[in-house]
Amino acid sequence: MERTIHNPWTWQEEYGFHQANEVTNPERTLYCSGQTAVDADGAAQHAGEMGAQVGLALDNLRTVLAAAGMTLADVMRLNIYVTDLDAFFEQFEVLAEQLGAGGCQHAGTLIEVSRLAMPGLMVELEATAVSG
Repeated sequence: MERTIHNPWTWQEEYGFHQANEVTNPERTLYCSGQTAVDADGAAQHAGEMGAQVGLALDNLRTVLAAAGMTLADVMRLNIYVTDLDAFFEQFEVLAEQLGAGGCQHAGTLIEVSRLAMPGLMVELEATAVSG
């Protein structure tokens, strides 16, 4: 597998993502369902606490990746859905640091939505990972 990052500009570096990831000849592609702040039984956790929800959603994404033998470094695309952009941006640096520490160099989109699937959820992380 060969990966090429395409950044025609530099402004995105401040936000910890890339404009595009080109992957040539991957052996495996993993399309992850959106990961939220739920426990092992699927019950929503940390109502109203964006920071705690971001952390648990990221932990759940790591768990799904690990089940497939992958890590955050294999994530090429990460879409982030939030119900409150302002609350999310207050926690953004913590998320960016964790993604960076995990070697995640993703392309992606941040989208504010009116609600998520379960009452009380504030963030959902949807990833596509590849390995070669």
